[in-house]
Amino acid sequence: MGLSGRERRILAQIEQALEREDPELARRVAAINRIEAVGGLPERPYGGRARLWALTHGWVIVVAVALVVVSLLVAVLAT
Repeated sequence: MGLSGRERRILAQIEQALEREDPELARRVAAINRIEAVGGLPERPYGGRARLWALTHGWVIVVAVALVVVSLLVAVLAT
């Protein structure tokens, strides 16, 4: 069952108020609506590169933390 004319006008007013008050949220809601209209997620613009980037940065953080821990252990044991 579709919306009545009155309901469509109210919804349009709510959308306009949202766009004025929080444009970022309005952009995200519009993106979600596009995804639901198509029936799936859009193509990933970076393909596997985004996943590789995240994995690489994750490992860099793990190695950095390990180096800090080892450095602290060496400093404590050296004294």
